Amino acid sequence: MKKQLRIRDILENTQKIDLQLTLITGREGIDKAITAIEINRPGLTLAGFFDYFAYDRIQIFGLGETAYIKQLSRERREEIYAKFFSYDIVCCVYTHNEYPDEIFIEYAKKHKVPTFVTQHPTTRFISLLTHIVEAAFAESVTIHGTLIDVFGIGILLIGKSGVGKSETALELIERGHRLIADDLVEIKKIDESLLMGSGSELIRHHMEIRGIGILNVRDIFGIRSVRNRKRIELVAELQEWDANTHYDRLGIEEQVYTILDIEVPYIIVPVRPGRNIPIIIETAALNQRLKKMGVFSAQELDKKIQEWIARENNNK
Repeated sequence: MKKQLRIRDILENTQKIDLQLTLITGREGIDKAITAIEINRPGLTLAGFFDYFAYDRIQIFGLGETAYIKQLSRERREEIYAKFFSYDIVCCVYTHNEYPDEIFIEYAKKHKVPTFVTQHPTTRFISLLTHIVEAAFAESVTIHGTLIDVFGIGILLIGKSGVGKSETALELIERGHRLIADDLVEIKKIDESLLMGSGSELIRHHMEIRGIGILNVRDIFGIRSVRNRKRIELVAELQEWDANTHYDRLGIEEQVYTILDIEVPYIIVPVRPGRNIPIIIETAALNQRLKKMGVFSAQELDKKIQEWIARENNNK
């Protein structure tokens, strides 16, 4: 089923992202559905070229559009607006605190097209609005796990129930890192290479610790201990130690974990008494930061060893 976003949803997002929207007319149409992610600036359309008019997108009127309209005669504006509003327009937004003329307002009111004014410059407003629209249309999945920001790396902790994900996260929070979500992590595919994780609004910033119960991390550890969302850059699976299982001890080969068709670096962390899992996760985060900078410690050591072996063989 094709996803939909209503104009009303954008208004509700104004509290989270400061769009500075003022509704001028067309309140009857705020339940209209937006079905296109892209946004349109109707410059050519206002000039009379309606071929390929992307009417199903949000229409943005910047300084260029408003300046052009002002120099048109009343008769020409009537003609253009009549043709413009003959299409099923979703909504219109005037940027730079520019206001539509009275003829435009009359047509918008007649056709129940929500029309807004924002103080934001055009480029800034389009950036903010695109963020909301793309997030609403993004593919998503909910995964059982814990997402935490460790040294700027978003690490998704997964594993069987009771293996110690929340306890590990709690220790990391105590060490100054930040919680994004516990138990249920909502993951959205923002583009072809970016996964953004967040927690449900209902249980955001809460954790369940066996023996204690539900904790409000923000209230206990302060606002610096939490954040609302974070890019997922590493998946760490906690597994109970199994003596019969072979665990990677070198890290030369990169392993990946696929979420929404995007491959994310993946490690398995065996859990047993005596192992300090939070420190291991911290080290994994630092190692991942090095990899992002092009430094692969295990591969570089392997290369040195291979070069040493080659020299030894040549000296024989």
